[in-house]
Amino acid sequence: MSSTSFAPHESMEIHELLNFKTLTLTKMKMMQGLVFDKDLKALMHKEAQQSLEAVDVLRSLYCRLPMSPVQPPVQPPVQ
Repeated sequence: MSSTSFAPHESMEIHELLNFKTLTLTKMKMMQGLVFDKDLKALMHKEAQQSLEAVDVLRSLYCRLPMSPVQPPVQPPVQ
């Protein structure tokens, strides 16, 4: 894979996706203790495994994001 750079909006979207997947994975793990149906519990376990894989992929992308903030050019003071 070649070196890839991300546009600022793509960086933000990766950050938002990582936050969303992490939050939903945490919520699903907490809810698994409340589920007693065997089929639903198996489905939730499968989804949790897939979410963990997605979080790993997003985390690897997130580590490659440029972390320097975009700063607007400095304007000279108006006199």
